[in-house]
Amino acid sequence: MPPTPLRSADEIRQAAVLLPKGCYFEDFEPGRVFEHHWGRTLTESDNSFFSTMTLHFNPIYFNQEHAQSLGYERCPVNPYLVFNLVFGLSTEDLSELGGAFLGVDDMVFEQPVYPGDTLVARSTVVDRRNSSSRKDQGIVTWHTEGLRKGQRVIHFRRTNLVLRKNAA
Repeated sequence: MPPTPLRSADEIRQAAVLLPKGCYFEDFEPGRVFEHHWGRTLTESDNSFFSTMTLHFNPIYFNQEHAQSLGYERCPVNPYLVFNLVFGLSTEDLSELGGAFLGVDDMVFEQPVYPGDTLVARSTVVDRRNSSSRKDQGIVTWHTEGLRKGQRVIHFRRTNLVLRKNAA
């Protein structure tokens, strides 16, 4: 069988099908649960790179003897990396359509996370309400949890402006 001829970038763009992503305001019924599907295993490299790039030079994240002197079994993962990872796992389902991020509240780090741990995320719609200033959007709040082997390691509430279906 002869090899398939290469296609130009224009041919690929013309053949591409744009798939809709994300959810609209109307899709976020309070109580609805999203089990975010990817999950991610954190590595020592992730931890070192993140801590270095964010200028977070606390030796607990890169000096095992220091971490153990404080009662940790080994160097824990920087909790802000844990937060960013769990937050990121939720974006495809919750905020991929866009809309202003309005903040995080009530964040709790419940347990240390270590390199080699795999985290998954789950979010529950807590509230949705109309926006008084933007008629094409509403305001949605979710409670997001980061889990390791079914045990919660972090949780927080996040709020976004979310596009309405009739505005799309």
